[in-house]
Amino acid sequence: MQQHNANDLKLSIDPKELKPLFKTSARRHALAMAFDWAVIFATIFGCILVFNPFTYLLAVITIGARMHALAILMHDATHYRFLKNRKWNDLLTNLLTMYPLFTSIEKYRQNHFKHHNHLNTEEDPDWVAKLGKRAFTFPKTRAEFLTTVFSYLIMYQGIMDAVWFLRRFSAPEMKSTGKPENPWPRALFFIALFATLTVTGGWKIYALFWIVPYLSTFFMFQYIRSVAEHFGELAYDHLLTSTRSVKPNWVEQFFIAPHQVGYHLEHHLYPGVPFYNLPKLHQLLMTDSDYCGKAHITQGYVGGLLNELGAPEMMAAR
Repeated sequence: MQQHNANDLKLSIDPKELKPLFKTSARRHALAMAFDWAVIFATIFGCILVFNPFTYLLAVITIGARMHALAILMHDATHYRFLKNRKWNDLLTNLLTMYPLFTSIEKYRQNHFKHHNHLNTEEDPDWVAKLGKRAFTFPKTRAEFLTTVFSYLIMYQGIMDAVWFLRRFSAPEMKSTGKPENPWPRALFFIALFATLTVTGGWKIYALFWIVPYLSTFFMFQYIRSVAEHFGELAYDHLLTSTRSVKPNWVEQFFIAPHQVGYHLEHHLYPGVPFYNLPKLHQLLMTDSDYCGKAHITQGYVGGLLNELGAPEMMAAR
């Protein structure tokens, strides 16, 4: 597959309008992080007060969605869009998002930068890892796609993904490039966490409200977003058709596409633009006739993305 580079595009947009969109705000990033954690803790507290199968299922879905949201903020920090001091950018991101999700920003960055530099090619580790896997083979019917989504709710696929990610990010090639990770901060984090859970007797709550959502809905939302970004009825013949942007409704934005992550095409074109400026970037890009005419933009996940996962003959049969 041919590699497409953003530098090859000739977009007629005003550089004076584009430049301010790269400006970062540590305050906005931190407030978004605080919001995600506040929702998680409020959900746990509310579910414990009124515990039944329905409230627990709702809690698992909500907590998994906010775990996913924290991972999106980590993604911005991977591009150094959080703090100007790179050391503190990585340390705080690890402590507040990545260590709780059992990995580190250093490991993710090594993979992610290759993804940006070699989008949808044999040198793109994300593309190579997913290509040929049944879950990422399209076209498929809605029933097939929704069956995969349901397999996350019963934790089967989430456990499989957790093992898959662990193997991917522990592979020798992931350790041979980029800045090596200092193992001590993560070790100290888990020593402190496990000691606290043991002293307070919080292991049951941790299992119910962190491990279960992590192995189910967290990976479920990751899967849906990953499909939306790079799979299903994409032409792959141009940078503007090698990934899609999805405009969610407010429910989808909370659960599936937090922190403007639906603007994925815009992110690939200008990865230095922080998440809170992506809507403005989209509006600016829409003033360019080439972008407006060729960019793959989908309206919604339920109403739009589902209609792009099957072959034309499948869609005609519905």
